[in-house]
Amino acid sequence: MEQRIQNAAKAIRKVCGEAEIGVILGSGLGEYTQALQQSKVLPYTKIPGFPASTVIGHAGEWYTGLLHGKRVAMMRGRFHYYEGYSLQDVTLPVRVMQALGVQTLIVTNAAGGINAGYSPGDLMAITDCINMTGASPLFGPNLDAFGPRFPDMSKAFDPELRALARECAEANGVTLREGVYAQMSGPSYETPAEIRMLRILGADAVGMSTVPEVTVARHGNQRVLGISCITNMAAGILDQPLNHEEVMETGAKAKDDFRALLDAVISKL
Repeated sequence: MEQRIQNAAKAIRKVCGEAEIGVILGSGLGEYTQALQQSKVLPYTKIPGFPASTVIGHAGEWYTGLLHGKRVAMMRGRFHYYEGYSLQDVTLPVRVMQALGVQTLIVTNAAGGINAGYSPGDLMAITDCINMTGASPLFGPNLDAFGPRFPDMSKAFDPELRALARECAEANGVTLREGVYAQMSGPSYETPAEIRMLRILGADAVGMSTVPEVTVARHGNQRVLGISCITNMAAGILDQPLNHEEVMETGAKAKDDFRALLDAVISKL
């Protein structure tokens, strides 16, 4: 696995260079790559060992460029457990970011709102997470060069980065919720009974990604800021069916607030 990480990092470094900040862009949020200056792009198909991104809204491209004077790497599209990939595959890009010098990871996603006080289009800073997949990307031999066998997850999402996000949201007139994110395996949307269960467990939003990436980021001692775009209300909250088109449309509508928030955060890092 370590050789695979280094081979991918070498290919990216040659074309795009290294970075200090990494951003993983969720469904409907990929246009944020346009904020980069002097950017270089490398399709995932040209990166050795990278899986293919198969989901609509995930272009499958690695960007690196300048943003507010910082070297920023952006993933336009991620890999998901439900696509049939192992969690080691899903989190490979985070390992590659660590090899490329990324110390701060901003991970974003499209999520269903469980908290009845939320509305589609809201942004939510993730305070904590619940892994409902029954699996971990750290199963198997530990990668000692990256982190310890038993990493601490008591502050999976950096409190200082979250405070910075609150400050930036207020300064830019962006409403920013805060809450707990739960990951289910997917690809089916959750049942109303599952959503009731997640509410009892303390979840405010639900999705099909992010937790493995955060786990690996913390294993590698990266600081993490998580932002969910609430693109729909979860099953049973409203009496209407769920579909991926709605997720994409709402993500696109929220892009201005999303960009304003991330621009402000990155400028102050």
